[in-house]
Amino acid sequence: MIKREAWGSRIGLILAVAGNAIGLGNFLRFPVQAADNGGGAFMIPYMISLLLLGIPLLWIEWALGRFGGARGHGTAVAVFDYLWKNPLAKYIGLLGVLIPLAVVVYYTYIESWTLLYSFFSLMGSLPSTPLTSDVKDYLQPFQQFLAEKTGQTSSGIFLTPAVETYLFFVVTLLINLYILYRGVSAGIEKVAKFAMPLIFIMAIILMVRVFTLTSPDGRNFLDGLGFLWNPDFSALTDPKVWLAAAGQVFFTLSVGFGAILTYASYIKPKDDIALNGLAGASVNEFAEVILGGSIAITASVIFFGIPATAMIASQGAFDLGFMALPAIFANIPYGQFFSFIWFLLLFFAGVTSSIALSQPAIAFLEDELGWSRQKAVAVLGVFLFISAHIPIFIKGALGEIDFWVGTLGLVVFALFEAIIFFWIFDSRKAWEELTRDNDIKIPFIFYYIMKYVAPGLLIIILLSWSIEMLPQQLQKTDAGTWAGRLFILALTVIGILLIKLAWEKRNGRTSP
Repeated sequence: MIKREAWGSRIGLILAVAGNAIGLGNFLRFPVQAADNGGGAFMIPYMISLLLLGIPLLWIEWALGRFGGARGHGTAVAVFDYLWKNPLAKYIGLLGVLIPLAVVVYYTYIESWTLLYSFFSLMGSLPSTPLTSDVKDYLQPFQQFLAEKTGQTSSGIFLTPAVETYLFFVVTLLINLYILYRGVSAGIEKVAKFAMPLIFIMAIILMVRVFTLTSPDGRNFLDGLGFLWNPDFSALTDPKVWLAAAGQVFFTLSVGFGAILTYASYIKPKDDIALNGLAGASVNEFAEVILGGSIAITASVIFFGIPATAMIASQGAFDLGFMALPAIFANIPYGQFFSFIWFLLLFFAGVTSSIALSQPAIAFLEDELGWSRQKAVAVLGVFLFISAHIPIFIKGALGEIDFWVGTLGLVVFALFEAIIFFWIFDSRKAWEELTRDNDIKIPFIFYYIMKYVAPGLLIIILLSWSIEMLPQQLQKTDAGTWAGRLFILALTVIGILLIKLAWEKRNGRTSP
């Protein structure tokens, strides 16, 4: 067996885990979810979901990772097999490899848009619209720009992205693969130590600039912060807001993706998980709630007002992040520079997440098949390059893949983590694993939250999302939908075959 790598320092580990969580979701998805769900009305369910779902499930993934790492394994495939002596366990654990791998296929492509926009901002090539225009007219040139660059203006089932868009995708993929090739300590950890402080510096610069903005009719940053932080207790009765809040907590902490489990497998068997997990989550929440919320939402409220901000948010994350913000920057002094900083911030945040999403697949190939890191990264690179052409060139495929893996998939996997660890394995043993050798004490109330509350809420979320979204999704029959479904099916079949090969080698039925 190849000797497993380890983190070089505690601060490197915390920054890497925070980098895993800090991504496009913090600066794009969170502002949109908050604005689309009433601002302060969203924050109450968000904080409750963070306490009852986010932190408990985060600690569970840390514990599963440390448990697996002590036995030479870094994915849920082997960890579930140890916890539950059932032939199905390892195949259920496969979700912890396939989900992040499927996400990174299209995530890397979206990540490349941020690098493309950063370059165009620096060159002064983004469109601009005078402030006197209507909000929809104001954003229309930016909508057209994104559509043209990503090929959305093409007719038929195939997209025709611009040549520069494709080239920036290739560059982004190569950057990711180089970092992964360098390894856990020399690659991921070093990038985290460089990228994370840079992300915070750029975000603080942007936040300070936004706080100095004033609209022609007198709106300032206090109006934006008031929209986000004035509580609305009536939202506690709205299931839609609860679903949105819980979903955002999953995305922001990377719960249910399997990446945290893999990262935690590279710590020493007696290293702390409670404080490390809480520290990583705290860094992420600061980036999301304080910085992410203060930039996009505040700037939009200042320039467009609250009703228009909610309207923009209802169109999706791309409208707020790729259209509203650059439109605002185009009409302020030195806006070209701040637009460059905004998209460079998104790019670095995206990179720290995409390398984390790729690591479970690398760990599986290394730990279970005995491949060298170089071979694992090379094979992964070829797979990602070929697979990415599905969301790049087939209309609707990106949304279909995102629904199954980025919406339902992560909730299903998180539910399996909680059930297998606290119900099938043994809740007392699970609690003992969670609380041993930690620098801080996890309050015992979390035992009941992890065993009863979190799984119960996950089941409610899963059923609610299925009732609300699944019938509509299943009715789709366009080419992009079928392309996305066939991709997920093919990826699942490949994963199952690799597991069978790995277990045959483990049992000595093939030569090592």
